Amino acid sequence: MLENLNEAQQEATEHIDGPLLILAGAGSGKTKTLTSRLAYLIGEVGIDPLNTLTLTFTNKAANEMRQRALGMIESNTHAMPLLCTFHKFGLLFLKLHIQKIGRDNSFVIIDSDDRKRLIRNISKELKIDLNTSFVSAEISKYKNTLLEPDEVIEKAELSEYKNAAKIYKEYQQRIEADNLVDFDDLLVLTYKILKNDEQLRKEISNRYQYIMVDEYQDTNDLQFRLLELLASEHRNLCVVGDDDQSIYGWRGANIRNILEFNEKFADAKVIKLEINYRSTQQILDAANRLIEHNSRRLGKSLKSYKGEGIDIKLMHSSDENQETTQIAKEIHKLIDEGVDPNQIAILYRINALSRAIEEGLMRENISFKLVGGVRFYERAEIKDIISYFRTLSNPSNDFSLLRIINKPKRGIGATSLGKLKALADKKALSVYETIVTSPIEELQSNISKKVAFALKDFIEEIKELKEASQDSLYNFIDFFEDRVGLKDYYGSMADGYDRILNIDEFYGYMRDYILSNPDVTLDDFLNDISLQNDQDQLDERAVNVMSIHAAKGLEFEHLFVVGMEEEFFPLLGDNCDIEEERRLGYVAITRAKSDLTLSYCDSRFYKGRRKLLKKSRFLGEAGLIKNASLKVSKSSEYKKGDLVNHKIFGIGRVQAVTKSGKEYKLLINFGGIKKEILSSFVKPV
Repeated sequence: MLENLNEAQQEATEHIDGPLLILAGAGSGKTKTLTSRLAYLIGEVGIDPLNTLTLTFTNKAANEMRQRALGMIESNTHAMPLLCTFHKFGLLFLKLHIQKIGRDNSFVIIDSDDRKRLIRNISKELKIDLNTSFVSAEISKYKNTLLEPDEVIEKAELSEYKNAAKIYKEYQQRIEADNLVDFDDLLVLTYKILKNDEQLRKEISNRYQYIMVDEYQDTNDLQFRLLELLASEHRNLCVVGDDDQSIYGWRGANIRNILEFNEKFADAKVIKLEINYRSTQQILDAANRLIEHNSRRLGKSLKSYKGEGIDIKLMHSSDENQETTQIAKEIHKLIDEGVDPNQIAILYRINALSRAIEEGLMRENISFKLVGGVRFYERAEIKDIISYFRTLSNPSNDFSLLRIINKPKRGIGATSLGKLKALADKKALSVYETIVTSPIEELQSNISKKVAFALKDFIEEIKELKEASQDSLYNFIDFFEDRVGLKDYYGSMADGYDRILNIDEFYGYMRDYILSNPDVTLDDFLNDISLQNDQDQLDERAVNVMSIHAAKGLEFEHLFVVGMEEEFFPLLGDNCDIEEERRLGYVAITRAKSDLTLSYCDSRFYKGRRKLLKKSRFLGEAGLIKNASLKVSKSSEYKKGDLVNHKIFGIGRVQAVTKSGKEYKLLINFGGIKKEILSSFVKPV
């Protein structure tokens, strides 16, 4: 179990009790170390697998770790350790304990698309004109900071935030009334139940005596607080991560969780994994030089196990069309030499750059897959099938039922639905219960005779489907399509052929899933696909085209990074965090195993006009170009506008930042009194 590990990996594996931070550089074998430690605890120390909990951010990572860890343990008589995502853990927990807050465990999970649709409906009803994505992001932020709707309404100052808070209040009331939970609720409700029930907290913490967390740098404040509760009785918390790969600040990840781990856990052991098994030294040197310009980091330097390798290539083009032509020719050459297209990737910092890449590859007849575009499960035809299945699982779920009540067309229009919903509200029943319990005469007094009979027929169809789903789930798929006819419905549309292919793809995936999990129920299947993500879908043979964020955790033999220009990479502007941009650069470079090309253009067509560009400062900071106009110096941890805390003067706002030897001097306004303070004497608020 230990013989294939290097010295640092062995030390981490053999650490048993007490908090542990494994600072794992890119490609340094963190998964191997984590799985070895789990196998060591179970197979050598004798820890009951049921007393372990390993949390990840993707299903793919959890499945891989489970297989690898169990493969190291000689005996197959052990119970299965729990390895899952944070959200899957929340789902499992709530299925057992949600009744403690007065909710039923037949709840349905809604995804981001469902949430936005509900927000749009509420916005129309409240006559509030706000961007749906903005409101959705605000609701997520409120939930992850444990703010209740009334608190947000009271604290909001600007009108757009007050309006977002009003939508949040109505949104929360509706999902609770329909017994729905969104992704944020899976963790928020789990935290609240544990926080408010000391006996249960102790019971759960004592059950999971050894907790491990992968990609710890991506955790947010709520996840940290949840981990504190789970480890409260023993403090056996092992976290694995890389502060230099913390790139999700924009969605709530808090880099301070990893930077301050040994402050939160004073006796924490810190072990650095610095031997990189993925990339050549040339690639690592560029990554090391680039990231050294960041001040907020714990510090490490990657060394290659593979040796020097070939030089990093810089590709210069006049514009984006020449760029994609050059890249396409290079890819053609690689494929002709026998390179697997899956080992080739093109990365970009902003989505706007993907258009030229897609068009260029199509012109050259190169097969590619766009990772992170419109996701498969968010396509209308797939959402409809899932909504049918959710309705079978919980017919009283109005949210799903109303989506499919007129798909295929049954003559049930918006006016009739409005009257039906009003009747349901009057009776304090769900729409389903209202149709079932109301005599046909009562329905006809509110809506037309034709619609009333259509509704009764629809209910009979749902009952037939529900009964069929409880027998053979594999045979149910054909029965469902024959009875409902979604392929016929979508086949009549202009893009019907593509939609039918998507439906067939879904049915095919479902059949494979059932064959692999013979005892699976419809509920299990629904819960699993609700937790899917982009990287779980990467299996086809084609060149990968994706954002750098989507590439996190992946690796490719041949890598092209486009858009290496100021404003494109790094992004610049008032809300730009240059240190996070630099971490993105570090992540991009370290995706490459042996062959890396960084591409920059003199101009790009962007936002309706052609823009002249300068080379990215990152090329200079990585030591790949020499340019006197590029200032290559470590940046300050702080920027103008930041709030900081001084132990004597209290909280102030940074007004200016200047270099002072090896440090930075900050001009800070402390409630009207301005003082110049060295940056090492303050902390961010």
